[in-house]
Amino acid sequence: MTDAQPRLFRISPLAWTSLVSIIIAAGIGLRAWRIGSDPMWLDEAYSAYAAAGGWHFLWSVVPRYETHPPFYYSLLRLWTLIAGNGLLAHRMLGLVCGIATMPLAAWATWSAAKLTGLSASRAHLGALAALTLTAVAPMLIRMTREVRPYPVMILIYAIAILALIAIARRTNEGHPLASRAYMLYLAMTGVMLWLHSLGPLYGASLGLALLTVLLRRGMTRADWFWLIGGHLAVGLLYAPALYILFDQAPTWISSTWLKFGTEDLWRTVTSIHAGPGDEMRIGALVLVVAGLATLGRSAIGRRIAAMLLILGLLPALLSILISATIAPVFIVRTMTPLAVPATILMGIGTVGLIGPARWASFAAFVWLVAQQADLGVQMRRAPPMQDWYRAIAWIKRQYRPGDVVLAYPNEGALPFDRAVRDLKLDMPSVPIPSAVPTLNPPPGSWYPTGSRGVASLDKAHLQAIADAPRTRVIPTIWLLRLGPWAYDKGDVLLDDLSEGRTSIGSYEDGPIIIDGLRRDDLVTRGMHPVDETH
Repeated sequence: MTDAQPRLFRISPLAWTSLVSIIIAAGIGLRAWRIGSDPMWLDEAYSAYAAAGGWHFLWSVVPRYETHPPFYYSLLRLWTLIAGNGLLAHRMLGLVCGIATMPLAAWATWSAAKLTGLSASRAHLGALAALTLTAVAPMLIRMTREVRPYPVMILIYAIAILALIAIARRTNEGHPLASRAYMLYLAMTGVMLWLHSLGPLYGASLGLALLTVLLRRGMTRADWFWLIGGHLAVGLLYAPALYILFDQAPTWISSTWLKFGTEDLWRTVTSIHAGPGDEMRIGALVLVVAGLATLGRSAIGRRIAAMLLILGLLPALLSILISATIAPVFIVRTMTPLAVPATILMGIGTVGLIGPARWASFAAFVWLVAQQADLGVQMRRAPPMQDWYRAIAWIKRQYRPGDVVLAYPNEGALPFDRAVRDLKLDMPSVPIPSAVPTLNPPPGSWYPTGSRGVASLDKAHLQAIADAPRTRVIPTIWLLRLGPWAYDKGDVLLDDLSEGRTSIGSYEDGPIIIDGLRRDDLVTRGMHPVDETH
C-alpha cells in the first residue's frame, strides 16, 4: 500500500506546534466563553444542592429521591471544597474534564491509526484532525459547560477507549490480558457505572467492545480468569448503585413526564456524533465511511472499527429500546460520550484514504469543522437555557423587605436560590410543601414527574397553605411556579393566593412563571405602586 503524503498534509514541526496550540485554545475558548455569566438551570442547581448537603446527605438522603448514584455529586462536593462554592467553581470541574478530553481523543486516534498500519505522519495528522473535531463538536462543548455528570462521563469514556486500544495492541502482540491497560479499563468501566443511572448501558457496550478486540484463539486460562473475575469484581462494586436504580425506577416509570417518539429519531441520535444540521451529518458520514474503509485494510483494524462502532452506537440503541419498552430517557444528553468514538473514526477517515478519495475526505473534514465552529459561536451568543438572573431582576424592581417568594413545586427554589446567591441579594424563598426532597408528602399528594423529591399537592392542602395566617400577612407574594401544567393544573394555588390580593404583574420565560400578588390593603393605601411589567 502506498502511503506517500500529499504536499497538503506535510507539516513542519513549528507549524505543527502552532496548529495544536491554536486548536486547543479555540476549544478552550468555545467552552469557557461566558461560562461564569449564565445562571445554573434546574438540573445544574440539583447537582449543586446535593453537593452542598454534606456527605451524610449525599449517601443517605440523595439515594432516596435521585435515580442517579451519588458518586458524581460526591465528586462535585470534593471539587467545591477545594475550588470554592461559586458558580464558576462549580462549572470548572466540567471545563477541566472537557479540556482534558481533547488531547485524549487525539491520543486515542493516533494509537488506533498506528496499530492499524498507518504511517507515523498520517497517524499524527489523524490525531490533529480528531483534536480539531473534538474542539468544535457542538455536543461536547455544550455538555462541558454543565454542572452535571456528562463532562466527567465523556472524559472517562475517552480514557476507557484508550485502554481498549492498548489492550488490542497487547493481545495482537500475544501478551496476556492482565496488565495496567486492563486494570484501567476495569476502573473506568466501574466509574461509568457509578456516574449515571444509564451507566449499565455504557458498561455493557465497553464489555462487548473488549470482547471484540480480545477474543481470539489461544486465550489462556489466566486470561479467562482475569476476564471473568475482573468483571465480577466491577459488578459487585456496582451493586449498591444498582439497588438505588431499582428502588427509584418504579416511581419514575409510573410518573415520568417524558414522551418517546420515533419522529426524526435518527436525527436525534446522529446529532450527538455530528451536530444538529443535515450538512454536518453529511460531512460526518463521509469521514466515518472513510475511517471504516481505512481500518478495514487489516484484521486488527477491523477489530478496532467494530469496537468503535459498538462504543459509538450501542448505548444509544439500548437507550432507544428502554425508551420504547420501559420508560423514556434523555437520549441526547445522556449519550454525549458517544461523540468520542465517532471523532476517532472521523479523525482516521480524514487522512486514511489514498488517491483521489483523500481529497473528498479532506473536503468533508474542512466543511464539518467550519459548520461546527460556526454553530459553537452561535451557541455561546444564545441566551441561557433558563435565565434566572433576568427573572430575579424583574422581581427586584418591586421587591420590598417582608416579601416572600413561594416556590411551587419546591424544586423551583433550587435554581432561584442559586441565582439569588450569585447576585448577592437578600430574597428568601419558601419551597412548597418543603425543601427538596419531599419524601413524606401530605395524604393525597403525588409525584407528577417521577421524582420522590418533588410532590404535587391536592386542592385542600393548597387552600390550607394559602389561608394560613403566616401566608396572609405577607405584604407581597411572588409565586414562582416551575411547570404549573404539571404541578398546578387549573391555577389552583394561584387562585387561592389571589383572594384579598391584587396582581402587580406576571413574568413568563419558558418554564419560569412568576406572579406578583400584593395585599389589597397595601395597594389601597398607595404602598408599593402597581407596576404591570413584562
